Amino acid sequence: MTNYIKLTFVLVLLSFTSCSDVIDVEVPTATERLNIEASIDWQKGTTGNEQTIILSTSTPYFDTTIDNTVVGASVKVTNIDSGTEYIFTDQNNGTYTISNFTPVFNNTFTLEVLYNNEVYTATETMIAVPAINRAEQSLEGGFDDEVLDVTIYWDDPEAEENFYFSKFDYQELLFPNLDTGSDEFSNGNEMDEFFERDKEDDDGNSTEFLPGDTVEISLYGISERYYNYLSLLLDQYYGGGNPFSSIPAELRGNCINVTNSENYAFGYFRLSEYDTLTYTFE
Repeated sequence: MTNYIKLTFVLVLLSFTSCSDVIDVEVPTATERLNIEASIDWQKGTTGNEQTIILSTSTPYFDTTIDNTVVGASVKVTNIDSGTEYIFTDQNNGTYTISNFTPVFNNTFTLEVLYNNEVYTATETMIAVPAINRAEQSLEGGFDDEVLDVTIYWDDPEAEENFYFSKFDYQELLFPNLDTGSDEFSNGNEMDEFFERDKEDDDGNSTEFLPGDTVEISLYGISERYYNYLSLLLDQYYGGGNPFSSIPAELRGNCINVTNSENYAFGYFRLSEYDTLTYTFE
């Protein structure tokens, strides 16, 4: 009986070690498209004169060696209300910068990008944001009453419909945590947004916030259209691996190729005021 068990174990072990054939799977490659990262962010208390727009091209999912920066493009933003044009300078590394931009609340701006003899345009309005009143930590504001969380508070303007997105960032996080919100059910009241880290990761390592940890928090005012776009994008991102989540779909921003509509771009053009603070847990 013992010999039989040993023989069975050896056969099972061989069956696992012998399956070493490499299977090459052909992954379809989508059409290369222009990526437009055009976020005009105006921090409270600053002039907002210095702005950067980033252009790149899409790459195959598994290819990490391609230089996808876009150089040689022309980038211009125009204030439609005043007629003022702002020409961004090509830095030859995929970034296009300007140091004399003038943001104006509720004015409409148009982005124009000329790349490979095709013109891409987008239109948005500069949105203001209330100041962050304060940030508070607790053990009760989040989902787990055993870990620290942090909450920011701000006063929502009563006379208008408002949309927001918040960003929480800290050193160990690969990508900032983003969330969207509106004043649909809290118009004119004090609003809040909280953030907490899980008590531990999948490997059992502690990841919760501890006294002395620091988090960077920002609150942005955004348009309703961008709110809808970003909400769908975040639903797909955070819903990955969830069997009950909606089926992922390609999301298109507000950048339109007026030369060739079939060769559309990825990305979004928005203009937001934001308030920010740094919070250290006690």
